Amino acid sequence: MGKFEGEIKINQFKDVIDILNPCIDDYLFIMDLKNDCYYMSPNCLERFHMNENGFSDASEKFADIVYADDYEMLLKDIWQIKQGEKDFHNIQYRWLGKNCEPIWINCRGRVVHDENNRPEFLVGCVNEIGARQKADNVSGLLLETSMQEELHTHEGKHLKGFILRLGIDSFKEINESRGIDYGDMILRKTAECIRTLISPAQKLYRVVADEFSVVDLNGGTVSEAENLYNEIRRKINQFIEENHYEVFYTISAGILDFESVENQDFFNLMKLSEFALSEAKNNGRNRSYLYNEEDYKIFQHKKKLVQIMRKAVNHNFEGFEAYFQPIVDINEKRLFSAETLLRFRSEETGMIFPVEFIPLLEESGLIIPVGRWVLDQAMKACSKIQKQIPNFHISVNLSYIQIMKSNVLEDILEGIRKYDLKEGSILIELTESGFLESNAYFIGFCEGLKNNGIPLALDDFGTGYSNFHYLYNINPNTIKIDRSFTSKALKNDYEYQLLHHMVDMIHSIDSKLCIEGIETKQELNKICQMGPDYIQGYYFGKPCPLEDFMRDFVNK
Repeated sequence: MGKFEGEIKINQFKDVIDILNPCIDDYLFIMDLKNDCYYMSPNCLERFHMNENGFSDASEKFADIVYADDYEMLLKDIWQIKQGEKDFHNIQYRWLGKNCEPIWINCRGRVVHDENNRPEFLVGCVNEIGARQKADNVSGLLLETSMQEELHTHEGKHLKGFILRLGIDSFKEINESRGIDYGDMILRKTAECIRTLISPAQKLYRVVADEFSVVDLNGGTVSEAENLYNEIRRKINQFIEENHYEVFYTISAGILDFESVENQDFFNLMKLSEFALSEAKNNGRNRSYLYNEEDYKIFQHKKKLVQIMRKAVNHNFEGFEAYFQPIVDINEKRLFSAETLLRFRSEETGMIFPVEFIPLLEESGLIIPVGRWVLDQAMKACSKIQKQIPNFHISVNLSYIQIMKSNVLEDILEGIRKYDLKEGSILIELTESGFLESNAYFIGFCEGLKNNGIPLALDDFGTGYSNFHYLYNINPNTIKIDRSFTSKALKNDYEYQLLHHMVDMIHSIDSKLCIEGIETKQELNKICQMGPDYIQGYYFGKPCPLEDFMRDFVNK
């Protein structure tokens, strides 16, 4: 700090700030307005983008601390104070955190004048207005911030024990059906159930929304964590029974053994415990899951793959490819159509199999833009091929996500208009197992296809829950028999006769039949005895890029 009259006074302020520093969460400060010097509580160094808590040339140094958009506003307020235009500083703006993230603060201070009544010091307090609470009045528990502080006291030690992270299953449904007040009651009762079962050495916190964490820092074992979880489930079931089953709910748990985690930074522990709880819910809910590093690596790989594919989508679908596999009209012995199949490759991953990346496209929602791109590629290819084979058709697989969460019917109709395709040229394939729980919206989509002359195919028939009611609902033009079913029929007389009867049944409802997975002449001859309409398989050709398809099947 610079030399000025009344230096004893400012040193006394600094001493008071240092004394109070361990006692408060906020940050006290004093600014020497005449010499442009600044001093703040030492704990600011742990939170903000600051290398020192006392410095000169404050107005200039603030540029490194204050969020750029708010810097001029702060300087203007300090200038008004120095000019004597105001005696109280009270503004809300943003400082930069340790990682340069913006942190909202409220900075308030009172001006102290010298003996000539000129502004000399600005003394006040900075508090975070976006900071999380430390306690929750609904559940009566401390919150995640307090949990962080507790673990921080053990910093430098390798923790032994566990985190049992608990989450109420489908809690949103309770709030929606019974109201938020009832949901708060469930949170309180759940907290009570857990609290009565933990040992005095264990601590319970409420973390995000409907989740709780039991922290054991005293060497508790995985077996003890599992037993505690089972006791909590029994206690909650007892509460539900005493509540006369007004509402029924379950609870899942993720168990994180400290011994299995090398990086015991708080945020890493929270991330891994969240993963463990998510796995428990993904595995069916009302159960526990013990964190496993290999599972987490797989999770990270999938997450990375989604990031790579999202980047590809945002770069004009770079890395995605449309492949085409021929489908032959076995009665007329000619190329009838092609199924459009999606492929993906990148420099980081190489070629990835659809069984791996398509579920990730669906989970992430990327299937909507990618599916729209595939539709366009298929229709463009169909238009090109029809110049040489006028009656050529193209088929495209649609995901349940595309149908339920986008206006894919309009995308199809727009593509037909764009490429001037003949009616019936594009065939939409739906996988049986993916659409079992058909609802009114889905049935309406199927009717929309038929009303616009767009044929519908039921793919992978025989691998899901085939039933006549389902066939009646969607009334497909074509039914495709999956390779796994075909293989069984080729090896087993019973399965062969069963498939034969299915062929007769499909023809009886005026649907066409396509047999997939035919790879040899012998298989073709045996399957043809059943009287299918179309054949698809490696015997006629593997999926390939459009250029290869044109060369091998169109231009030959």
